[in-house]
This record gives sequence, C-alpha cells and structure tokens, in this order.
Amino acid sequence: MKNLFTVAFYNLENLFDTVNDPKTLDDDFTPGTEMDWSEKRYTKKLKKLGRIISQIGYAETSHPPVLLGVAEVENETTLKGLVNSKFLKSKNYGYAHFDSPDERGIDTALLFRKDYFEVLHKEAITLLVNNEEGVRDFTRDILYVKGKLENEIVHILVNHWPSRREGVEKTNHKRVAAAIKNREIISKITADNPQEKIIVMGDFNDDPHNESSKTLTGENFYNPMELLHTKYSGSLNYQHSWNLFDQIVISNNFLQQHENSFQFEEANIFNIQELKEFKGKFKGNPFRTYAGPHYLGGISDHFPVFSIFSIKN
Repeated sequence: MKNLFTVAFYNLENLFDTVNDPKTLDDDFTPGTEMDWSEKRYTKKLKKLGRIISQIGYAETSHPPVLLGVAEVENETTLKGLVNSKFLKSKNYGYAHFDSPDERGIDTALLFRKDYFEVLHKEAITLLVNNEEGVRDFTRDILYVKGKLENEIVHILVNHWPSRREGVEKTNHKRVAAAIKNREIISKITADNPQEKIIVMGDFNDDPHNESSKTLTGENFYNPMELLHTKYSGSLNYQHSWNLFDQIVISNNFLQQHENSFQFEEANIFNIQELKEFKGKFKGNPFRTYAGPHYLGGISDHFPVFSIFSIKN
C-alpha cells in the first residue's frame, strides 16, 4: 500500500506582524505608515493564507502538505499566528525557524505536520555574499532540517536567494554563490551515505534554466520545475512574463523505481482561481497583498509549488 504526501513551498509576500522591530527595516509594515499595515489586515492575511495552504495537494493526497517551506515570514510570532489560524489550527503543524540576518527581517521556515514528521536536527546556515563593492549583503540563511517522515529519513534545505532588484546580471553571482553553498551542505550530508534523500526548495529568484539553478542540480539532482515553466505558466509574473523562481529540487534517488519505498510522483504549480487576479490587465496573475504602497487585499504575489511523494508501507 502507498501513502501519498505533499511537500510544498510558498513565498508568503511580506508576512509581517504589526509591531516595529528596531533591529530591522520593517517600519513600512506597521500601523500609520503609507502602507497602513494593521491588525485587521494582518489577521485577514493569516486566515487567507491558512485556507490556501490547507488546499495545496489536497486533490492528490486528501490532506494538506506534510511539509511546507515558506519565505518572507518576519518572525516566530507570524508563524504561530499562521499555524493557529482558522483553517490550519486543527492540522497540528509545528515549525522550524531561526531569525536570519536579512536587513528587512524576513526569514525562511519549514512547517511540518507533527502527526507525520519528526524533526531530528535543524540549523540555520549562513550565506555569505558580497555586492560588487565587496560589502556584505545581509541575506537570508539556508534552513537545514533533517527529519523522519513515516520512518523515512529526509533532509530538507529551505532557501530564499538574493533578489534581482539591482539587476539580473549584477546580482547573478550572489545566487550562484547560494547554489554552491547548497552543494557544500549536500556534500556533507552525503559524505557518510551517498543514498541520503534530499529535497532543496525555495524562492531562488531565478528560473530553472538559469545558471544558479543549473549549478544546484548538477548531475545527481532532478528539477521537475523545468517542465512546468512555460511562456504561459509560472509562479510569479513580472512585466507580463512568467517566472518560476519557486522550485522544489530532489536528489535522483527519489526517482528509483525498484526497491525504493520513498518515491517522487509528480510536481505542480498550485494556481487555483482563488489565487488569481480575476479582471483587468493583470488578470490571471497572482493576486497580491500590495502593489507598491497600495493595499489590494490579495494573498501573495507568488503561487505555491508542490510535489507529491509516495511511501510504501
């Protein structure tokens, strides 16, 4: 008998609480600013995100994701708010999270359903990258979690790579450095046992065909996202072009057909109608919370991505 499980990744688009943290650049997301972030808007966003998360992979597995990597969460308060929101509180989610050195105070985290997954080890691994002037760019850590899913050991790396804001070419070296750092972590994981099962997920701020993504996959990893990125589909839309920055990459041993109790089945973009702009020139794009300083009331500027895995009893 095979049990099916969903593993997903979702950039939550600036999930900030309303409290000003003097150590980070979170001032915009506080009450009374131009963006006018409020407790009401924050609570509404948590509820909407919870409803979406509860549906990812549900059609394929009949239950919400057993593992969900997230990006752009401010702190533990926001994660607690999310797992205790209306549509998730009965699902018994825990989370692995560390505060990262990111200047804006946004972090990655891994949500997991405690009924199915046990954390054996977790750590934040610093990504040291410099800008062109040689000054450190304080970006997100790589979150590493080792755990047990139905008695199968799995290693998860959750990423949010440096952005393209200053230009794709100008910032390319930072994302390549992030990919190389992931490969270093993978080498340590597989040093004693080359057959360890590894999932690398995140918002790579690059598409599957870009240098950084290709550096990550190398020879012994498979990127199912390459087949999902087309002219007509992706996880975010910029200037009327689709990108697939949100990716879930797996070690090749998940593809082994024989004598393999823990297998990869399929991958997809979760882009149901509820997540999309329903009219106007941006129709079909992710329905975002903000456009610049303007509150739209949407869920996120990214679609989630997910993979289905099977475990044989």
